[in-house]
Amino acid sequence: MSAIDQEVAGYYDKLLKRNAGEPEFHQAVAEVLESLKIVLEKDPHYADYGLIERLCEPERQIIFRVPWMDDNNEVRVNRGFRVQFNSALGPYKGGLRFHPSVNLGVIKFLGFEQIFKNSLTGLPIGGGKGGSDFDPKGRSEGEVMRFCQSFMTELWRHIGEYRDVPAGDIGVGGREVGFLFGQYRRLANQHESGVLTGKGLEWGGSLARTEATGFGCVYFTEEMMKANGESLDGAKVIVSGSGNVATYAIQKAQELGATVVGFSDSSGWVETPNGVDVELLRDVKEKRRERVSTYVEEAQGTTFHSDGSIWDLKADVALPCATQNELEAEHARTLVDNGVRYVAEGANMPSTPEAVEIFRSNKINFGPGKAANAGGVATSALEMQQNASRDSWTFDYTDQRLHGIMSNIFKLSAETAAEYGHEGDYIVGANIAGFKKVADAMLAQGVI
Repeated sequence: MSAIDQEVAGYYDKLLKRNAGEPEFHQAVAEVLESLKIVLEKDPHYADYGLIERLCEPERQIIFRVPWMDDNNEVRVNRGFRVQFNSALGPYKGGLRFHPSVNLGVIKFLGFEQIFKNSLTGLPIGGGKGGSDFDPKGRSEGEVMRFCQSFMTELWRHIGEYRDVPAGDIGVGGREVGFLFGQYRRLANQHESGVLTGKGLEWGGSLARTEATGFGCVYFTEEMMKANGESLDGAKVIVSGSGNVATYAIQKAQELGATVVGFSDSSGWVETPNGVDVELLRDVKEKRRERVSTYVEEAQGTTFHSDGSIWDLKADVALPCATQNELEAEHARTLVDNGVRYVAEGANMPSTPEAVEIFRSNKINFGPGKAANAGGVATSALEMQQNASRDSWTFDYTDQRLHGIMSNIFKLSAETAAEYGHEGDYIVGANIAGFKKVADAMLAQGVI
């Protein structure tokens, strides 16, 4: 084991001891540290002043009680989190996730990834994340409102447009952001529109924000394919999930000439050999909030599967857009066997390390989440710009800015990978490019 390997292993062992029982966080850090070995061999000054240890330790971790009353007048208690991970480049920026799986380790993993994702956008935003183990599924609108108001009653004192700017994530859409913003406005006694992103268009939101993560994932995929002289036109695409990211990834892929042959939710998956009716999907999932089986009942030529895996389908491109660690080693082997040549992560860390290694060893073009799904936070930052200038941009202009940012992220990831001797490895490229910008800022600002 080289001196660099020993040094990085020492960082990781210390992190494991200090952050026991947080496997998702461990996984995210391990991936980045593996790439940083390459950096430290060429640029050893990045180990100065405890930089790596400081990078892996959040600047602030906030945990709080969220009491609320359900429709039966029974008091419920959930736990809220906000991890303000790194502000070297700008105010903390990252979504809020409401899901039963949320715990401190999950929020730390998401916040850590957000540092590098936000850095790659080229915009002045730091990394943070938050959420709660509250599950909005099956809850009435009144219950969701009361929970959001209670959640914001604590969170509001920790956020602000120059301090920390939350957005939506799994379980937090336009409805939830509206309730959160209303309570913030009430408590702060001011209409500080830049304090949250993903807002309604009538009160400070940005056109194209809803579509941004899904669109951005497809734009990144398109850049990977162009680098190999290919395009999405005529390609077959699998998209896991059917939430916001998946829906708009489906839409953009089909606009660019692809056929999306399957999508899913937690109840099962849908085979769509002739493509997806996006308007019907939006109606089923966004308006009626029903399961994908309802889509099958109303769409011809489709099949619902409650067992098996969506990754069993044959396609050219796979876009995992549901949740972390959904795509495992066996799925990766099946995708490779079935001819998939491109994988881009629309969700945060949806592929397990074993799956990623299978893609790498089989020379699959792989876009990691911190690069491929950066479109959402990029457009959130564009929303912040509009709020700061009291301006509102057109959909087309915002989409053009998004497309340009995603193209630049691909270019930066590809060029950095090549610079460090790993041409075509966009994981290495994205990790190193994202790290260096943050690290340079941290070194310039001293030990804080």
